[in-house]
Amino acid sequence: MLSVFELFKIGIGPSSSHTMGPMLAGRCFAGELAGLGLLGMTARVRVELFGSLALTGRGHGTDAAVLAGLENEDPEHVDPARLPARAAALRQGGDLMLAGVQPVPFAYDQDLLEHKGLFLPRHANALTLTALGPDGSVLHARTYYSIGGGAIRTDTNFDSPDEDYPAPPYPYETAAELFAHCAAQRMSVAQVVRANEVFWRSEEEVDARLDAIMAVMKEAVERGCCTDGVLPGGYRVRRRAPNLLRKVSALQAAGRRDLSLWPMLYAFAVAEENASGGRVVTAPTNGSAGVVPAVLLYYQNFYPHATEEGARDFLLTAGAIGLFYKCKASISGAQVGCQGEVGAACSMAAGAYCAVTGGSVKQVEVAAEIGMEHNLGLTCDPVGGLVQIPCIERNGVAAERAVNCAQLSRLEDGRERVVSLDQIIGVMYRTGLDLQARYKETSLGGLAQAVSAVLEQRPNAAD
Repeated sequence: MLSVFELFKIGIGPSSSHTMGPMLAGRCFAGELAGLGLLGMTARVRVELFGSLALTGRGHGTDAAVLAGLENEDPEHVDPARLPARAAALRQGGDLMLAGVQPVPFAYDQDLLEHKGLFLPRHANALTLTALGPDGSVLHARTYYSIGGGAIRTDTNFDSPDEDYPAPPYPYETAAELFAHCAAQRMSVAQVVRANEVFWRSEEEVDARLDAIMAVMKEAVERGCCTDGVLPGGYRVRRRAPNLLRKVSALQAAGRRDLSLWPMLYAFAVAEENASGGRVVTAPTNGSAGVVPAVLLYYQNFYPHATEEGARDFLLTAGAIGLFYKCKASISGAQVGCQGEVGAACSMAAGAYCAVTGGSVKQVEVAAEIGMEHNLGLTCDPVGGLVQIPCIERNGVAAERAVNCAQLSRLEDGRERVVSLDQIIGVMYRTGLDLQARYKETSLGGLAQAVSAVLEQRPNAAD
């Protein structure tokens, strides 16, 4: 089984699978060349993108990300403001600084190839990196698969777990097994998860990591709420969070008691930061990065009994739920559609909010199950390959829905609920496999097909 920290990863937008994953792949490949003593022998590097990475890569920043990785940048520490200028320099014929130390000529149009009609068998998100010698011979090549949430695989470890953790005190592979531990030990979901986490690392480190994740989430909300302007990508989609903040604040100041727009506002802020290439946390992905932070901040700001420990429990509970989707199904929009991203995030946030507002373990399961049940079949159809329309608004709607799911679950004991969390995760996965490719992060169908032509004719349009 995995740690929740394999799910929550700090990185940059706009996509965990199309930006963070390719950057990691580039960095790993450059590291392999260094380890094999091939840096000095490399005269050219070829980047080949396949499937969804080829179809929507430009809009998701895949090209800039993989080149940054080849230059030894990593998603957690890279300066987001530096990437556009560096990518522009490479497009204009600048040398690629391989592994950060070895200059290699890079002809952008010749060395970065997009195979838009070709999907490799293992995964829809695939890229092949090749190092060539002065005579054009292949020195080293590797195919990587960006499987979602910023994780990558190769052909040799595709079916391996992220990390081989030793067996913890309370091992589980399914939600039912986790809930059984909760019942047997009279512990909450967060308590069981924490007991396992502190088996792998000190309690101080667990809290420090959780606090670091929360800090990045909060900073993303704050930046998004105070940054006006237009998102990159050419469609001139205007940032909405700052104006929404002004209007919702005015409504509250005027005495309106309805607080339901706050989680939507917070989710807009994070999703807009992600769409602009800012720093966010995969929760479980970048495309759905606004939902969990929005509901967490809503808990912290508006729940009268919110505590620091409750906020940590929120992340532990959400992380446990998210790992079931990651390990038992998929969180890749290119594989199962947006139900695996925004749907999973809604499920995570609903279960976590239920838990920290007094819900029982059964009520937590019900909240998480409802959160996914009504996102089943959600397509991934980003207009223009950009994580903007409909992605940003979907984050907002899912955040508000998560709060409602949690509140609904707490009104009932859940004993008569027919569908379990494990069952809904299985249904989501099978539904995703049945979706046509045009609805799985290819921008070939759905809203992407219906709206892009209109926006291209209206350069000043906004969502």
